[in-house]
Amino acid sequence: MGALDDRLMTDLKDAMRAGDTNRRDVIRFLRAAFKNAQIARVQVPDDLEAAAARGEEVARSADRDRPLDDAEELAVLQRQIKQRQDSIEQFGLAKREDLVARESAQLAVLRDYLPTGMSEAEIEALTRAVIAETGATGPRDMKLVMPALIARAGGRADSRALSDAAKRLLASV
Repeated sequence: MGALDDRLMTDLKDAMRAGDTNRRDVIRFLRAAFKNAQIARVQVPDDLEAAAARGEEVARSADRDRPLDDAEELAVLQRQIKQRQDSIEQFGLAKREDLVARESAQLAVLRDYLPTGMSEAEIEALTRAVIAETGATGPRDMKLVMPALIARAGGRADSRALSDAAKRLLASV
């Protein structure tokens, strides 16, 4: 797998030696999510029964055996972080502080594996560059700016922070 998975294996061993059950469990969940993302690449015919009646077999995708690359690992990590954030919000609304604390601890472990983030100044500079490249002229052009901005940020910035910067800068154009 990618560099992140290698780091996870080392950290898993360290967490097990140290008796850090929270870190151990989060790393195991994340590695399982990586494996699930890899397995999800299998292409199954829409009508499995009709394919079987014709004598076709479900072919194992060659992509299934290919390890996740760094970008795919980052996408899985970001999905896991988003799940924890949503859980924290829901548990908070339900007044379940014990579950909020557990999810917050898991979120802290997951955030350790994110690439270093961009500062506000870097986000603003990147947003200005993307606005200039796309020729955006106002808030209506958010649909042009955001895909390019997210791609250029490469997971180093939260999409909400990117969106806020784009809205602010497009409003002043």
